[in-house]
Amino acid sequence: MDYENTGRQILDLIGGPSNIEHIEHCSTRLRLSLHDNKLVDSSKLEKVPGVIGVRVNAQCQIVIGKEVADVCNALKRLVAGKQTTRDKARAKKKWGAVIVDFVISVFQPLIPAIAGGGVLKSLLIILDMVGWLSKETSTYKVLDSIGTAPIYFLPLLVAITTATKLKVNILLAVSAVSVLILPSLTAMMAKGTTFLIFDIKNIPYATQVFPAIICVLFYAQTEKFFNRYSPSALKIFLAPMMSLLVTVPVTLLFLGPLGYELGSALATVILWLYGKFGFVATAVLAGALPFIVAAGMHKPLLPYAVAAMGQFGRETLYLPASLAHNIAEAGACLAITIKSKDKSMKSTALSSGLSALCGITEPALYGITLLNKKVLYSVMIGSVIGGGFLSYMAVAAFALVGPGLASISIFAAPDNPHNLIYAFSGAIISFVLTFAVTLLLWQDKAKVDSKETSTNKPATEALKIAVLTSPIQGKVIPLEEVNDDVFSSKIMGDGIAVIPTFGALYAPANGVICHVFESGHAASMLMENGAEIIFHIGIDTIQMNGKGFNPKISDNQTVKKGDLLIEFDISQIVKAGYDPVVVMVVTNSERFEITAESPKNEIDNQFNILTLKEAI
Repeated sequence: MDYENTGRQILDLIGGPSNIEHIEHCSTRLRLSLHDNKLVDSSKLEKVPGVIGVRVNAQCQIVIGKEVADVCNALKRLVAGKQTTRDKARAKKKWGAVIVDFVISVFQPLIPAIAGGGVLKSLLIILDMVGWLSKETSTYKVLDSIGTAPIYFLPLLVAITTATKLKVNILLAVSAVSVLILPSLTAMMAKGTTFLIFDIKNIPYATQVFPAIICVLFYAQTEKFFNRYSPSALKIFLAPMMSLLVTVPVTLLFLGPLGYELGSALATVILWLYGKFGFVATAVLAGALPFIVAAGMHKPLLPYAVAAMGQFGRETLYLPASLAHNIAEAGACLAITIKSKDKSMKSTALSSGLSALCGITEPALYGITLLNKKVLYSVMIGSVIGGGFLSYMAVAAFALVGPGLASISIFAAPDNPHNLIYAFSGAIISFVLTFAVTLLLWQDKAKVDSKETSTNKPATEALKIAVLTSPIQGKVIPLEEVNDDVFSSKIMGDGIAVIPTFGALYAPANGVICHVFESGHAASMLMENGAEIIFHIGIDTIQMNGKGFNPKISDNQTVKKGDLLIEFDISQIVKAGYDPVVVMVVTNSERFEITAESPKNEIDNQFNILTLKEAI
């Protein structure tokens, strides 16, 4: 891959250097915080060599794959010195989006270090349990120190990510925070010390998160102030010195204790939940995770999880609940793989189930669970009971990484050998229960009985070729240009997408409505020739919780071509910040030869858009 060329094309399609606020990357994605997300040309971005997919929400996320670090570095080189600060006229972001963007930017980069160190420590515990490497040996202690370092120096890591996000001097920000864990000062605080006439509280800042964040937030203001008002000839040393002289004492006396109390309050809330609700808290969270992940609300849980891991060295709510949910998703998918007779569904369910076993649930969640009410109920049952068992047995995780069979070692406890056994047991409970309930409830959508047509020809002969009209009025675009990997990669099946100009979804053919999503943004339909159709209005519009959607149909209702299915408010979707594109896909498209029309002009719902011919 030509990284420079890829970076240059990306830069052109996201609004140029002046539109970039912050650049970072995770394991597979570029994460760009932009001043104005509307300047992103997603359809063209997806066609850039090396780009696998594009998602735009709080951040612009560009899926690159294993070469993401090289592309990120190339992009940083291209924008070096060219970024400009937008004035007050720049596009305004919603507070919610700003907060989520800040949380992701500060905490997401920490996860590899925390996860790597935590998994290493958990593997060492297992090696000691089985007698292969005693914890008394120097080798064990050296390796354990490697795993301990990311948590102990968490304030410094947080200082780096926060300073990077705020675009302040990283080394000075780290210097300010490092005073909090300086051994000599830590010893002084333990004995009791003062600054001027004020007492400095004895607080163990190592492993803490919030004091470092608040410290760097304050430092950013002092740096800005002293850089502006320091004489040019003295600025090189005066501005940094004054920034540190103001930031560090204020942090030690006020901001540090405030951050520590914030972390303690968060821990108190969690302990209160356990004291008030016991194992029910984890059970409820596990059962609600399908909705929480679908709504994108799992990201705000990162600060809690990171803080808990730093403060207690373990986490007892989110990760155990995630283990129950992840394995439940796998159980549902693998049950469908066994029971379904539909080749496309079997293939999708198998790959999604294997991913869920490894802790990656998005394919299962978006491709199967949220589209099938009975599967959703099965997953919730297995998650609630499995999560309740894990909490009842006080199972804790010791590393922050997506829990699954591949990372089950994160539940190995140094002082409780049974913790890992209970984690396995909870996972088995979630899997078996969900598998059994799904196996009991799941049914392939029944085929509509054949009927004779008006020409008196047998229906099986007449239905070998079916023509579908457009379900929507608007501009047709290729499915590959849809800003959602599930649809653009045709995981769900082949079909078309329409940018709507009128908020009404119509039946493209005769058939039966199989399911209407509770939020009203999606529905599925079975045609007379056995074709299974899914309609999806907008991208990520499940987060609107039904606002702006008015379904006119119900489950098991028979409809005719041209019948009104769902009314929706395009302006409300756009105002909420979502893409209003309407997608229609044939989920069992391997059964048909599909021909799609690509008109250049706007079409109405009478336009013949798809032809399905039964594959021989």
